[in-house]
Amino acid sequence: MAPLYAQDDAVLPYRPSVSTPAQLPTPGQLEFETGFLSAKSSDSRRDSLPYTFKLAFNEQWGVLIEGESFVSSREDGSPRQRGFGDTTFVLKRAFIIDDATAFGLELGAKAPTAKDTIGSGKSDYSINGIFSRDMGPVHMDANLNATRLGAYDAGTGRTQVGWASAFSTPISDKWQAIGELSGTHRENTLNTAQLLVAASYSPNKRLVFDFGVARGLTSASQDWSLFGGVTLPLAKLW
Repeated sequence: MAPLYAQDDAVLPYRPSVSTPAQLPTPGQLEFETGFLSAKSSDSRRDSLPYTFKLAFNEQWGVLIEGESFVSSREDGSPRQRGFGDTTFVLKRAFIIDDATAFGLELGAKAPTAKDTIGSGKSDYSINGIFSRDMGPVHMDANLNATRLGAYDAGTGRTQVGWASAFSTPISDKWQAIGELSGTHRENTLNTAQLLVAASYSPNKRLVFDFGVARGLTSASQDWSLFGGVTLPLAKLW
């Protein structure tokens, strides 16, 4: 994904993996991530334009605003639904251990800004623990999280546990390869899991493009998804 520390005014992409790194962007630099995501299952298809705003107050504290600026979804036999997605607000704390190791903690709250036919119509609350480490040329981000769902079916668990482990390594001065395994578990529902493979290209330290594919590994997972996006700074606020 990224080096353990953001250097100077270089951007620090959280895309394209499910997991996020423990570290924060350069303090005072408002960063923006956006892209496209197209996911297909046997009986549905969902296309969206995800976005993230990231701002670190210092090396320890920061905030994120995440969501989807547009969603188009369709299930077999139903009309296509279009609109704005839900919005998540995240408070993040980084714990820097040394030059190669860091822990992180994220507290998130999802606001149901999407219409009910696109989102759940309820608020969710989450906590995410992060461990990031540089191992020679390989960078690892491991996440373990729990989400308290506002909307869930009777007889199923209300708390969903998620996990993700991403590994990245440079393959040239401007290119990086990324691989990740991730999944979810909830009581009385089928587990999900997916394998993600991606690459990123950075023409300079303030601009990073990414693209890749993910494949579902269980019957409850999406069949596949394609994605691409960009990370760039919007403003230096201090």
